Formats: sequence, structure tokens, C-alpha cells
Amino acid sequence: MAGLGIAPFARGQPTRRPLKIGMGMGLTGSVAANGKAALLAMQIWAEDVNARGGLLNRQVKLVYYDDQSNGSLVPGIYTKLLDVDKVDLIVSGYGTNFIAPALPVAMRRRMVLMSLFGTNSNAQFKYDRYFEIKPNGADPAVDLTAGFFDVVASAKPRPTSIALVGVDNEYGAMVLQGARANARKHGFKVVYDKTYPPNTTNFSPMLGSVAATAPDAVFVASFPPDTVGIVRAAHEVNLRTTVFGGGMVGLQYAAVKQQLGNLMNGLVSPEMYVPEPTLSFKGIEAFLSKYQPRAEKLGVDPLGYYVPPFAYAMMEILGQAVEKTGGTDQKMLADYIHATRFDTVVGSVKFGANGEWEKGRTLWSQYHSVQGNSIDQFKRAGRVHILAPAEFKSGDLRYPYPPSVS
Repeated sequence: MAGLGIAPFARGQPTRRPLKIGMGMGLTGSVAANGKAALLAMQIWAEDVNARGGLLNRQVKLVYYDDQSNGSLVPGIYTKLLDVDKVDLIVSGYGTNFIAPALPVAMRRRMVLMSLFGTNSNAQFKYDRYFEIKPNGADPAVDLTAGFFDVVASAKPRPTSIALVGVDNEYGAMVLQGARANARKHGFKVVYDKTYPPNTTNFSPMLGSVAATAPDAVFVASFPPDTVGIVRAAHEVNLRTTVFGGGMVGLQYAAVKQQLGNLMNGLVSPEMYVPEPTLSFKGIEAFLSKYQPRAEKLGVDPLGYYVPPFAYAMMEILGQAVEKTGGTDQKMLADYIHATRFDTVVGSVKFGANGEWEKGRTLWSQYHSVQGNSIDQFKRAGRVHILAPAEFKSGDLRYPYPPSVS
């Protein structure tokens, strides 16, 4: 399935060849929820740019194909975009599993590849024209989890032991690798360190084993729907600890927030954006005011705090690079993006030599005072308190877990 997106040309404007940006995107299959939300954000960006006259006086056209959440289709999609559609620029679809198969095509053609929410995708390739919008940091495996361990270390009395749990896949392996490094850095004794098969549905035995070690903190690297099952299992086995959370993918999604409701209280998890006063980036509210009503009609994430702002910011960066370099020369674009600090709807972005953020900015946050299952409560400040990094802190760690009133 292919799609084209272009805003109407301004009346009286001379017709010029549109500037085409191509991508594969998971619009069906396992990552469709995030893929559709990301595409909507990109479409809003294109509309905003075209309303201002386009890029280099050319209207922007998005050319996209559904990769069906199937990584094996990705190389063919990008080859078609470049050979048949003759796109000027490319960006990735959502997620590591769909960035990695696009990278060899980009490398062969020496194309800049702006990528959307990969985790250490360039570690193997070391491609100098790769740029990742997810704020993992220069060393994603370690930087991604560093804030969690800083938060744990802030508790009084200082925790001394930790349990590590993760899904047995590439994500879990990478995140647990970083967690072990950060545990060593802080001098925490690892009292439990195990993975679970991706098809696990009953997490109570595992959480029971974790509880039996009486750890001061528990770090989990999980995928949805594992995250939901693990949180429920923690309550079922009456887990008691100082800090519970980790790289629990899913807690950022509106649907999971709605599903778990007040069971989220006390969890410490990474967020990408939350409406706290410390994150008042220029343009973010204007973007969300366009995104949220359209997302609700399309049936995609109605909050739009996870992927959408970063999808928009990724396109902002690419657009600014095109304008400043005066064209689509791939070397000039890559050099400019490497050298420049960008102001975007997600704040200031500067890339390091490996294409990751020069300084990581995973927002380690804790859920407070969540009541019931209404999504609207998350549109207000006060439900998700940022604990780290320090410059964005909006609240203090509450412990032990679980809170006495959930």
C-alpha cells in the first residue's frame, strides 16, 4: 500500500517539482499503532511547511509504503522509493527492527537516514549519515538506563541491592547490558538477573522469585503486553521494594495508561514528553493542539506524547538542513546536521559523531495520584513527575513501592 501526502499549492504560485520524502512505515501489523501516530505527526509537519511555502519554494510530498510491520519488506520499499519514486530524501519507519534493514540501502546510496526510535541501530554499521531522534545518548546501552540508577541511588537509606528482569530479545539484552553497567557504577549488588521468553503470559512465578530475594530495587526491561502483565503480577505477589520500574515499554502509551489506571502509581519509567512545566518547549503545544483531535478521529494514540513529537522534530531537523544548505546534496546535509544544534518541538537537539544524541535525555518519571482509567488526567501536569535529568526535574521520588494508597 502506498500513500502520498501533499498540501494544496498556494494560488498563483508557479508550479515546481515537489520535494519528495520517502519512507516505509508500519501501518498494519504489530507496530501499526505507533506507525500511524508517527505518520500523522509527519503529515502535520508537511502541512505546516507547505502553508509557509514549502522547502526551497517546493511543496513537500510524503511518499510512503506500509511495511506491514515486517522488516523483510523494508529493503525493497527503500529501493523502490529511490529507483521508481525518485524521492529526494528518506526517513525511517518506527523502531529498531525497521531501521536496521533500511540502513544498508541508505549506505549503498550514501543517503542521509533520519531514524525514528531505534535503540543502538547504528552500532553495527557505524554509518556517518545516520541520525537518531530518540534521545538515547552517545552510548545508548548505558545512557538509556543511567537515570533510573541515579534515581534509585537518591533514596534514603541508600539502596544496596537490585533485581534485574528482561525480555529475551535484542531490546532486553541491550537494556540489561546497560543496567548491569550502571549497577556496577553505583555499587549495587545484583541479587537476581534473569530473562523471560517473549511469549510469556504468566509473570507471577517470576515476580514471586524476585520478591523472594528481597531486593531494594527492581529493574525491568519489557515490551507491551509484558509490561501490563508484570505490573499486575507485582501486585498479585505483593512485591515490596524501594523502587520498581525500568525500561518498561508500553507505559508511555495512552492505551496502557488507560488499562492500568491507578496500578501505575509509584512506577518509575522512561517517558519522552509529559505536560510538566519543565518541558515547555517552543511549538510543542501548538503541535499537540493539531495532533490530538485528529488522532482521536483516526483512532491512534490520543495523547501523542511518545513518538509523535519526535517524529515531527525529526522532520523539522531535516527541513532546516535542506533550507540552510540550499538543496538535497546528501554530504552537505549530513555535514550540516552533524555540526548544528537544532531547536525543535522537543527542545534542543545536538547529534554526536555516531548519530545519536550527544547528550541523552530519557525522562525518568514516576506516576503519582493516578485515579481511575481516564486518559484526560494525563493531559494535565502532576500525574507524571520527572525525576531525572536534573534540569527537567518536576517532582521527587516517592518510595517505598507500592505506595500505601494506589
